[in-house]
Amino acid sequence: MDGNTPLRPAQTIPDLVADGLTLAEDTPVLTRVAQDFRLRLTPQMRAASQLSEGIARQFVPTAAELIERPEDRFDPIGDDTHAPVPGLTHRYPDRVILHVTKTCEVYCRFCFRRETVGDTGHLPPDQLEAAIAYIARTPAIWEVILTGGDPLVLSARRIADLVARLAAIPHVGVLRLHTRVPVVAPDRITGALIAALKQHPSVWVVVHTNHADELTDDARAALARLADAGIPLLSQSVLLRGVNDSAEALEALFRALIRLRVKPYYLHHCDLARGAGHFRTTIEEGQAIMAALRGRLSGTALPTYVLDIPGGYGKVPIGPEYLAQDPQGWTVTDPNGQPHRYEDPEPR
Repeated sequence: MDGNTPLRPAQTIPDLVADGLTLAEDTPVLTRVAQDFRLRLTPQMRAASQLSEGIARQFVPTAAELIERPEDRFDPIGDDTHAPVPGLTHRYPDRVILHVTKTCEVYCRFCFRRETVGDTGHLPPDQLEAAIAYIARTPAIWEVILTGGDPLVLSARRIADLVARLAAIPHVGVLRLHTRVPVVAPDRITGALIAALKQHPSVWVVVHTNHADELTDDARAALARLADAGIPLLSQSVLLRGVNDSAEALEALFRALIRLRVKPYYLHHCDLARGAGHFRTTIEEGQAIMAALRGRLSGTALPTYVLDIPGGYGKVPIGPEYLAQDPQGWTVTDPNGQPHRYEDPEPR
């Protein structure tokens, strides 16, 4: 940590005022916002927010969060709809989400779990036992996704124990962790943590990052430690108005990730979280951005643009359409927007 990095996280509106990220006269209204959804920026993101609007907009509260829209939901992606036991979401037959904690190193202002994240802490031991028991007695479960909150806020010892217990279940072939920690708190990526993750023979880490400015020197070093240890790295990002809603911003992010050996995996359309409407673009805007990126980036650098259907009905690709069918066959649009004919063979 260099001399310009604060020694502690920002957790109050006065912290943000001191950093020049908010105005003193806005303190009363922003205090109301922070009471509804807690505030936290790690020292790294506290420093980076002073240099980058693309970072600050993700973590610094605004009065716009007090505006609720008719489409806003308390549980936008239906976690509770598919919860066989507390702390577990079983939406698809072969995989489950295990919410090991509701604590994060940072609190994103657009979080789709903002109604619970930050308030309930780690999953209680009895509920964790019940969740692991459910996984063990359900042989269709092939993949367990650790999320929360952020699973990497747990100690290396607790992570090692959890990973080892899941590795002992024969039908769990893959363990996936979704985390912001390598980017927002890179000093947590220690040798002990990496050893804990490698308790499972097939562990993947999915890094949440939305703007190239988040990839500080320390973040790049943390990602290198994971990659050098042989842990496959993917990324997920959220399309956010005023943060990354341009082909240029996302191209810079995805190119940087590929150079760091992180495969862009998902670009999420922003969910219908309460108070996050000011971050949402239209789907048409997102499709136009993805169409522009198709002509600028190789497939390795392109994520899948997806929408989590509100209510818990699953995740679907919503990228731009390149095919249109007519009685004579197909019209295919190339990355430059030009149409071409294509004909199928005769059906069998």
